[in-house]
Amino acid sequence: MAAVSQSANVIEKAIGHVEGGVTEQNMTNPERDREAYADPSGERMKALAWMGKNTVEVVETFKPKIIEDGDVILKVTGSTICGSDLHLYHGAVIQLQKGDILGHEFCGKVDSVGPAVKNLKPGDRVVASFQIACGECMYCQKKLSSQCERTNTNKIENAMYGGRTAGMFGYSHFTGGFAGGQAEYARVPYGEVNLLPLPDDVPDEQGLYLSDVLSTSWNCVVDTGVKEGDVVAIWGAGPIGQMCAEMSFMQGAKRVIVIDGGAAAWRLDYVKSKTPKVETLNYTDLPRGESVTSKLKEMEHGGPDVALECAAGEYAKGMGHKIELALGLETDTSEIINEMITSVKSFGRCGITGVYVGFTNHFNIGGLMERGIRLIGNGQAPVHLYWKDLLKKLQDKSLNSGIMLTHRVNIDEMDTLYQKFDARADNIQKVFVQTRFSDPPAPGTPELTSWK
Repeated sequence: MAAVSQSANVIEKAIGHVEGGVTEQNMTNPERDREAYADPSGERMKALAWMGKNTVEVVETFKPKIIEDGDVILKVTGSTICGSDLHLYHGAVIQLQKGDILGHEFCGKVDSVGPAVKNLKPGDRVVASFQIACGECMYCQKKLSSQCERTNTNKIENAMYGGRTAGMFGYSHFTGGFAGGQAEYARVPYGEVNLLPLPDDVPDEQGLYLSDVLSTSWNCVVDTGVKEGDVVAIWGAGPIGQMCAEMSFMQGAKRVIVIDGGAAAWRLDYVKSKTPKVETLNYTDLPRGESVTSKLKEMEHGGPDVALECAAGEYAKGMGHKIELALGLETDTSEIINEMITSVKSFGRCGITGVYVGFTNHFNIGGLMERGIRLIGNGQAPVHLYWKDLLKKLQDKSLNSGIMLTHRVNIDEMDTLYQKFDARADNIQKVFVQTRFSDPPAPGTPELTSWK
């Protein structure tokens, strides 16, 4: 996959970009061009950089500077690691380059603003959306910010998908090449569009997760159409799966069954400890001859009404898919999607929120067609469509993002955090990563963990 990624970088340079971009792209580390991208003060910062497959390092690089009138420079007060970051860590997402600063979920305090920024000022507490939207194009006018037409001009993505996502922080040159927020400072283009002010009654340990996980989970549930009385099955008991379970109940689901196993099986007990109504299914405990599908149909006549994919396509279980992934014959396994198709009731609904980046083999299209299954790609969640309403839910306590928060670490140990999170070790569910600019831990949140 690393060779594919580097080849894609070469191809992109050769074929150029789609026209219509409105913000500077492919600037994933100010160190690459100090004169163009680094703050003239010469101030240095810590940041987490991708250095190759399964290798990240905490590096010292330059603080970014304002380069466009709508820019905001943030002092990052909180970031986190996401399952999506592991796809980068593994090299499963193409067009990474050594030294790219990662991180798409972060919050902070405004450090400085460009001359076009009127509604934000230094010191304001804000959370950034993981996507970078212009606020003006066809999709942005509908708050479908993840599909902004003007902040990612990558021609390879356009050719593969028939269109492009918005630019994304810290998520390779495939999505525009923007430096991420696993750092002490971050540059936010179109700052007034892509930053949401946080009120005093919402601490960073709650507000940070509006950046991605809360919006992504909510989008998965409502876009797939979970409704009153539904039985919902969720593949993956990580933070997205956990919040999808909670939000399915908020939408009136009658039962929610969460599926996981292997090294991540401990997460099933964790999710149930926070949401006791959840039922769990550990696929590694199934006896010979029994499958996830057969067990779900045993638990619920006909199977669940809704299936939600909150895992991802890079994790193969069967040897055939493992070989095909290793040989580059597919980029994603179809195993979970096929389980969803065969598990739900006829005319059931299947939503895909876990990351799939390319093509898959052995897809059960017959089961999809013959039984009338609705397969829904939930897409990269349009954060701007949801984050104001989700903020209100945090304020009125109808939603608590704290149920997934297990650890707090310092940014200088983030390379170790990647290794631990990838191994599903130390019972790490969701993390708050602090910097020198962070406030003390909010009451009721985890104290600092150190592995030094």
